[in-house]
Amino acid sequence: MTERQIRTLHQGIDEVPPGRRSVALGTFDGVHLGHRAVIQAAKDVGTRLGVSTMAATFHPRPATVIRPGTPAASLSGITERIRMLYQAGADEVVMMRFTPQLAALSAAEFIEEILVGKFGAVAISVGEDFRFGHDRLDGVEAMRELCSPLGVEVAAVQLLADDGEKISSSRIRGLISEGEMQEAAQLLGRLPSLDGVVAHGDKRGREIGFPTANLNVVPGQQLPAEGVYAGWGTINPGEQRYAAAISVGRNPHFGDVDDLRIEAHLLDYDGADIYDRPLRLDFHSMVRGQGVYDGLDALIAQITADVAEVRRRTTDTG
Repeated sequence: MTERQIRTLHQGIDEVPPGRRSVALGTFDGVHLGHRAVIQAAKDVGTRLGVSTMAATFHPRPATVIRPGTPAASLSGITERIRMLYQAGADEVVMMRFTPQLAALSAAEFIEEILVGKFGAVAISVGEDFRFGHDRLDGVEAMRELCSPLGVEVAAVQLLADDGEKISSSRIRGLISEGEMQEAAQLLGRLPSLDGVVAHGDKRGREIGFPTANLNVVPGQQLPAEGVYAGWGTINPGEQRYAAAISVGRNPHFGDVDDLRIEAHLLDYDGADIYDRPLRLDFHSMVRGQGVYDGLDALIAQITADVAEVRRRTTDTG
C-alpha cells in the first residue's frame, strides 16, 4: 500500500484515482457497531487480496433525497464521521454526494460505472439490509448476481445487537431523542456525542458560580432530549478532556429562551476562555429533566447537587 493510500479523503466520486480496492459501502451515519463490522469485513478482504480498504459513504442520507421531508438529523457531523471511518479501519474515504442523478442509476449502472469503473472495486462489503438502484428494490442477492460476472466478491454483514434486534442509525437516533444515552452507547460502541464551536452566551452560569461553554452545534446533528446530563467535554485543538455537567434545554427557570441551548459546565477547568474553539460533548447518562425552581438559591442548590452527581458518575466510569 502506498503512502498516498493511507488515510486519504476523496471529496467526490470523480476524485478517486485508479486502483484496486475493497469497498465498504453505506451511509455510515454514526459509524455504529454494525458499520464497523462492515468496514472490518472489507478490511479482511483487502488484507487477503493486498488492496486498499475504502469506505464509500453517502452524503446527505439517501432517504432525505428519495423521500423529501424525511427527518435529516444525523448521529455525527460529516467531519466526525470521516474521522470515525478511519478509526474503524478504512485506508481511504470517498464522499459520494447523493444527488437525484446518482439516485436515478440502476443497480447495474451503479456497480459497473461507479463501484467498479470509478473505485476499482474487487470486493464490496455491505450491511445485510442494503438496498440500491433507482427503485431501491435491489438488495444483496441482486448485487451478488451483478458482481459475479465482473469477478467482484460481495460480503453481507449481519447488523444485530446482543438483544437480537437490528442495529440501525434510526434506532440510535430515537434513543438519543429520548435521552437513553446508555442504550444508544451500547449500539454505537461509543458514547453519543455532539460537535460544535464554543459561542458567547448569557453568562448566567458564571454569575452564579458555574460558568458554562455554550455549544454552537454543527447543524444537522441529532439532539438529545431536554435535560441535564453527565458526560465529558473535549476541547480542541489539544484534546483537553474534562468531566462535564451538560444542560440541553431552554433555561425554563428563567423563561426567556425560545431556542434549544446546549451548555456544558466543565468540571475543574480553570484555563483561559475557550470561545470559538471546537468542543465535543460526549453524553454518559441523563441526571434529571429540566425544571423551574423556587428562587435563585434553590437553583444553585440543584446545580451543586447535579455537579456532585456528574462527578460521581464520571469518576465511577472513567
